[in-house]
Amino acid sequence: MRGGVQFRWTAGSGGPLTVDDYRLRARRRLPGMVWAYVDGGAESEQTLQANRSSFDRWSLVPRVLTGNQGSGLRTKLGDTELSMPVLLSPTGMTGLVHWDGERAAARAAEAAGTRAVISTASSYTVEEVAEATSESHFFQLYPWTSLTTGEALSKRFIDRAKAAGYAALFVTVDVPVGGNRLSERRRGMGIPPTLTPARALSAAVRPRWAYGFARHQRVSARMLVDERGTRAAVASARAQQTLLRPDLCWDDFARLRELWDGPIHIKGILAAEDAERAVDLGADGVMVSNHGGRQLDGAPAAIDALPAIVDRVGGRVPVLLDGGIRRGTDVVKALALGATAVGIGRPYVYGLAAGGQGGVEHVLEILREEIVRTLTLMGVADVSELGPDHVRRA
Repeated sequence: MRGGVQFRWTAGSGGPLTVDDYRLRARRRLPGMVWAYVDGGAESEQTLQANRSSFDRWSLVPRVLTGNQGSGLRTKLGDTELSMPVLLSPTGMTGLVHWDGERAAARAAEAAGTRAVISTASSYTVEEVAEATSESHFFQLYPWTSLTTGEALSKRFIDRAKAAGYAALFVTVDVPVGGNRLSERRRGMGIPPTLTPARALSAAVRPRWAYGFARHQRVSARMLVDERGTRAAVASARAQQTLLRPDLCWDDFARLRELWDGPIHIKGILAAEDAERAVDLGADGVMVSNHGGRQLDGAPAAIDALPAIVDRVGGRVPVLLDGGIRRGTDVVKALALGATAVGIGRPYVYGLAAGGQGGVEHVLEILREEIVRTLTLMGVADVSELGPDHVRRA
């Protein structure tokens, strides 16, 4: 530093400043096939894009001269205290982007004072994540049934999550069949994956990723198979295709409510009528979500579905939002529209790909700083004060 000016060889800031900065780093770190899995959506990706663009249709309404510093971020979800209204949403197979996968993500979440929702399709078992962490995280359940044996796997998974000390259950209900994820298929991420010389080169020129992949082999769904490695990954992906439940109905959810004696949330709700029925059947919370635009293309953006669901059940149970969150202003808009908290999927996966546990921690810190700054600029002291009068249609 000379004359009060700092000099650098390049014009960069020295590190990521936003979630989008982490997205760019993750794109450079990951082979094309893996990137398609992380960042792609279903069919024309209309819903994937709407999850982001719909936030632009809401403007924040600031109050001035309030003397408030927006540092009040603490939120309670059931009996769990969170230091900020942001959870890590369930994302399957995160070992594809970084060998430490869900284990690193859960450690980062608890370091930030929040929680991770661990997927049924996790690269680590619920037991492995529990052993690596000190807090009680949440478990996401796909209510799968074996077509060959007729065995409902839900009870087995629930019993394992209970024994491992998970504090809440999130039941995903928007995957009766797999979405048509064309970007993945076009880049060889089918079942089995298709490798070409160009795709192999895309992995080889990313030595850090390639070393983690080869050394640790955390690329299979470990709740379904005992082995690691590419052969096990293909086996677990094929198994998942046979376990999907097109016949899943409300009676199934009612039975899951009986199997789990703690808080149970239903994830994948976009209609107010469905939210009300879930609560009537014993749901302790609702997560408004379109699966990150990876299932039904043309479904409404999560933020657009939120107000009607809050109007219907918001006074009875917490309503969470999952989909499209990239900035602290997005979080504040969701909370003003009635969400209790939000879940992030891709943003934390970007951080994981770029920097492992430290990257996830930094993504959460970026969001925390952005939320505090947004609240302060709006003249709001605490997230609990946010309401519909703090936003308006742009």
